[in-house]
Amino acid sequence: MNTERVDTDLIIAGGGLAGATLALALARLVPELKVTVVEAFPLSPEALPEDYQPSYDSRSTALAWGSRLIFDQLGLWRQLSEHATPIRHIHVSDRGRFGATRLHANEHGQDALGYVADNRWMGLCLMRALLDTRVSWQAPAQVEGMKPVAGGVRVAIRKDGAQKELTARCLVIADGGRSGLREKLGFVTRTEAYGQNALIANVSTSDSHQFTAYERFTEAGPMALLPHGSPKRPGHQSALVWTLENEALDEILSLSDEQKCQKLQERFGWRLGRFTHIGQCHHYPLNLTTVDEPARPGVVLVGNAAHALHPVAGQGFNLALRGLMALVEQFRRAVDEGISIGELSVLGRYQQLHRQDWQQTVQFSDSLIRIFGQPLAPVAAARDAGLVGLDLLPGAKRWFARKAMGTGGRKPLVGSGVSSFEAEKHDR
Repeated sequence: MNTERVDTDLIIAGGGLAGATLALALARLVPELKVTVVEAFPLSPEALPEDYQPSYDSRSTALAWGSRLIFDQLGLWRQLSEHATPIRHIHVSDRGRFGATRLHANEHGQDALGYVADNRWMGLCLMRALLDTRVSWQAPAQVEGMKPVAGGVRVAIRKDGAQKELTARCLVIADGGRSGLREKLGFVTRTEAYGQNALIANVSTSDSHQFTAYERFTEAGPMALLPHGSPKRPGHQSALVWTLENEALDEILSLSDEQKCQKLQERFGWRLGRFTHIGQCHHYPLNLTTVDEPARPGVVLVGNAAHALHPVAGQGFNLALRGLMALVEQFRRAVDEGISIGELSVLGRYQQLHRQDWQQTVQFSDSLIRIFGQPLAPVAAARDAGLVGLDLLPGAKRWFARKAMGTGGRKPLVGSGVSSFEAEKHDR
């Protein structure tokens, strides 16, 4: 069978955090590949603002320590850290009960357990880094379809009102779970609705967060407050993730900012003093979404297109990042072995490696929701004992810390120059 000439080795559908990170990793670690990014928004490395002014309402992402190591490897962490707040302490508690546990970075020989990074700043750093690479961009444009051809895939792209086609050895879908491209290409998803919503906002408090992340489980659902703002001194701004059922969400959204702060005070308590301000509120329904077979010849799903988690453990982007590096590892291996990166043997190895990671991460996040969502007294007493046990048992506490830091049981793979993470064989 004749192999069709390809216009590019790889097409990445989506130039957000996942797509741009993958493009940068490939440019740095597998430079032999020609990469094209297709992005729906009019973004490109050539049209970047010269300076950056943080906004109070900027959305942010929790980065585990393991994710910092990945960005270190990509040569991006020094820039990212300029607007990344370290998490040096984690406080987990069960509202109205005695159970609590505390994690401290210095107990694990680290400067931080993780970080809270501004999304816009992360995107800007990625774009600036991509300026010095051979990655090409189609933006604003959208991938509308794909069909297999000899040696790869032919991808239909709409740009400037016209449709064009590019041939590639592989298509990576990194445009999230809401674009519809995944379903258009026939991938079957499984979605389990939690019957809850996440309300996201930045808040100010009278007391300093002291670089502490709070995970507070309540009878109405979990809430998290992550330290945000300047990394140079303890601040009074935190990023809020508040889990609410539909009726409660509608009630909160109808309130004034002062009333929202009062409701938040009632639910969270006074560990950070008084809530003095709440910024712009965003919200979305919470679902557990997975794709049983995220890879087929010539096409693979990554990031939220492949799996979406409850934000309770802050693991969504960290899981995606580990998956991206696992995929880069397989592309590096394929190039070294002279195999097309779109071969099912290549994408299947990635799927097998990453599947163990996401299954464990889903189990970890989902079990937290179900255990702490149980109002029954015996269950509540058991989880209180468990939280206290984490504080008292060094081994259990180290396991929990490794989960939070995104490093538990994963060892860097060496030999190709690519440091991916081998999924845990026991214990996301």
